[in-house]
Amino acid sequence: MKLQLSYLQEKVINKTIKITGSKSETNRSLLLQALFPNITIENLSNSDDGEVMQKGLKKSTGEVDIHHAGTAMRFLTAYFASQEGKEVVLTGSKRMQERPIKVLVEALTDLGAEIAYVKEQGYPPIKITGKKLNRSKVSLPANISSQYISALLLIAPSLENGLELELVGKITSVPYIKMTLALLDQIGVNTQFEGNSIKIKPKNEVKDTTLVVESDWSSASYFYSIVALSDVGTKIQLSSYKKNSLQGDSVLSEIYKDFGVETSFSENQITITKAANSKLATVTYDLSNAPDTAQTISVTCLGLNIGCHLSGLHTLPIKETDRLAAMKTELEKLGAQVDIDAESLTLHALEQMKSGVSIDTYNDHRMAMAFGPLALKTKLIINDAGVVSKSYPDFWKDLGTLGFDIIEM
Repeated sequence: MKLQLSYLQEKVINKTIKITGSKSETNRSLLLQALFPNITIENLSNSDDGEVMQKGLKKSTGEVDIHHAGTAMRFLTAYFASQEGKEVVLTGSKRMQERPIKVLVEALTDLGAEIAYVKEQGYPPIKITGKKLNRSKVSLPANISSQYISALLLIAPSLENGLELELVGKITSVPYIKMTLALLDQIGVNTQFEGNSIKIKPKNEVKDTTLVVESDWSSASYFYSIVALSDVGTKIQLSSYKKNSLQGDSVLSEIYKDFGVETSFSENQITITKAANSKLATVTYDLSNAPDTAQTISVTCLGLNIGCHLSGLHTLPIKETDRLAAMKTELEKLGAQVDIDAESLTLHALEQMKSGVSIDTYNDHRMAMAFGPLALKTKLIINDAGVVSKSYPDFWKDLGTLGFDIIEM
């Protein structure tokens, strides 16, 4: 699906949008529910990733294809490795088979798991023969994707002796680790996180518990971008969000103050308002704890003629695509000058954007959604726009509600 985007109305918006549950919280909650059936879940994500996770958890044998879902790949690897009697081949898309899994496989093997590579060493597909994992101590590099760490923490209470996890080096993506631990705390699991050591006590059963999934802050980021790129007075209400969120991307409410956007919390809703026009020439952010916001922030800066330097992005090259390389290519199509290295992106302020540019999405939902708000500033085309279903199937429909002119080509 190819879409042409533009914005023909006045750029003062006042609308309410309901966003479904966080993909990150949903997948964590689903795994815990599989381990402890007394858990019920409300406000599940309607994303492709959430559906793939649910289907995968119901399998006991045969092939489990998670397509592009990186979180499901990591979480299901740990889940199946700890399930005695289950034997599966866990696989995914061509891109998924290029994304490393070795660190997690080695950690699980150290705990006693039986996992074999079907094709290339260190990468999916993998054959997993579920076993009772009796060992309880393991270490991981602290600067890897937090999904590896969370995968181990989620299965930890179901292990006979729990888990003692040592993180070696400087820890990144701490909010996602804390999200996992907070969910464990909610179901009554004893957890301890001090320095670089995490300890999880075993738990045989869980009392009847309801986990309410907060709406996705990563999805909210695109509406922050829309408000920032709109005229003063624009307001968008989003539900359902918590002031004390477990999600790292909730830092958006602070970051977007630099772009004149204010956030107010009321009950389960946030209102984001364009209060003023930004007078900044450039901004600098360390996004180690919220790397998924990098694409949105860089596009926002482009639309506002603001330069930016974004660091802490070392996990982006192993996402759905190499997001640093992809952002450089697509931003430069619009006339920008962009510098990247292994963990950062620098965008130089651009006075005049090109119009009618076709943005490639690289099988990456966040590429499509990050560039969508830019239609407030210039006409553009989004190739393979349907990729948004991975995390936010209603994205284009919701942009239409806000007044975007969307034409399928």
